Amino acid sequence: MAKEKPGQTSSGEDPRIDSLEDRIRRADVAEAVRSGQNGKSSVDANYRLGNRILAELIGGIAGGMLFGWLFDRIFGTSPWLLLTFLFLGIIVVFRNIIKLSNEQSRKAQEKAAAHEAPNETDLD
Repeated sequence: MAKEKPGQTSSGEDPRIDSLEDRIRRADVAEAVRSGQNGKSSVDANYRLGNRILAELIGGIAGGMLFGWLFDRIFGTSPWLLLTFLFLGIIVVFRNIIKLSNEQSRKAQEKAAAHEAPNETDLD
């Protein structure tokens, strides 16, 4: 006669463990749906691009102002170097934003062209 522990079947598996694993799996799925994850990353490419542009704007302008103010204090030319470096920072920021937007536009065109290209196997 085989000795069985309480709750175990003759194959050695405990149905309570299977039931618990199933409940945990269902709870994980429900939590993913509730939090809006559904297996996807919560941050998409457009959100990252927007954050990058915002960082460029803040960093370029603040950096230009900081260096301009610092050089004004060193050389005693207040406010001319501050204004000069501020405008240089703004120019660099807009150049970088234009470069980013052109890169995104190029990627979108390549993606659209890849979808419009006829499949060579369909020509037979």
